[in-house]
Amino acid sequence: MPALASPAALPAPCSRRASLCAALAGALALAGCMPPIRPLSARMDRVLEPAVPGQRADTLLVLLPGAYDTPQDFQHQGFVQAVRQRQLPVDLLLLDAHTGYYTAQQITDRLLHEVVAPARAQGYARIWLVGISLGGYGALLFAQQHPQLVDGLFVIAAFLGRRDLPAAIGLAGGLRAWDGQLDGADAHDLALWRWLRERALAPNAPQPPLWIGYGDSDRFVASNRLIAATLPPAQVLVTDGSHTWAPWQRLWGEFLDRHPFHTPGANS
Repeated sequence: MPALASPAALPAPCSRRASLCAALAGALALAGCMPPIRPLSARMDRVLEPAVPGQRADTLLVLLPGAYDTPQDFQHQGFVQAVRQRQLPVDLLLLDAHTGYYTAQQITDRLLHEVVAPARAQGYARIWLVGISLGGYGALLFAQQHPQLVDGLFVIAAFLGRRDLPAAIGLAGGLRAWDGQLDGADAHDLALWRWLRERALAPNAPQPPLWIGYGDSDRFVASNRLIAATLPPAQVLVTDGSHTWAPWQRLWGEFLDRHPFHTPGANS
């Protein structure tokens, strides 16, 4: 689907009061993955890869890229080809959901109003969010705020905010043992990890299924393992490798081979 051409708008300035902008920028910088902030578009650029040209499938997979990446990287790195080789009847929406939408605190609203709600209106029966690195953070943020609007999540090597919070959770003995508190924690990260804790404590409550994948030497492996420990083993995919495309490609292929997005009642 071609992107709408429009004048770019710069992200809103960061507040001095612990906004997501400042917290995210600092966390990404510490992680060694902070790119220059790109300008925002009036509508997020995207590429639609339908299963059958001119037709709409029942299932839509929305792919959210990492901080440095673009929709075209999903094409160049074989993510679209992997779906087509398996002849899976799913449409793919590759989003240019770059860092600017996060630091401007717009990512969840943009996903709601520009992607998920319109896709539901078009008749998609199932919508899954797939996010790599920063895109995994965005997918989780959206599901935290709008769990009823997505049928499942697959996060790959997810960036999960500042490291102080997962470190404290690990010291507490994991998400189920953590008391949900940390003085000085970023409010957005704290809300996300509390939601993950609630999921872990009530695994039978209605909620979109969460799958996670990561390389065993990924820079975010510690925080990813905290989530993985709360999930059914079948929903945890681990491979060798670090924070690079090669392990992400293997994880994507394994996820597709299990095609959980075809499971009836996936949102229950």
